[in-house]
Amino acid sequence: MTQGLRRFHVGDRLSEMAVFHHTVYLAGQVADDLTQNIQGQTAQVLAMIDRLLQEAGTDKAHILMAQIFLADIADFEGMNSVWDDWVALGDAPPRATVQAALAKPGYRVEIVVTAAISVGA
Repeated sequence: MTQGLRRFHVGDRLSEMAVFHHTVYLAGQVADDLTQNIQGQTAQVLAMIDRLLQEAGTDKAHILMAQIFLADIADFEGMNSVWDDWVALGDAPPRATVQAALAKPGYRVEIVVTAAISVGA
């Protein structure tokens, strides 16, 4: 293990999060309830991101970059309606949103973020 590297929620295939040099790297987060529409799945994913960032000692105001993958780009506005309510005014991070084939047919959105941890946190 690299000195200073911490992994969280480690499974056989991936870790949900890694922290290295005051930077948090999240795995792609997807919804648990695949019966939800794009707004419901986006809300679930953003809540997971909030929990993981809190566990790492940071929050959404410190997101450095977000990557959003939509199974159907037609869900762009629905996803944005939830994102816009979640992101703090003045703290919207750089972001990319693309259409992609996601790992399971029921997934509508997957979000990956990288965030900073304040020195001394």
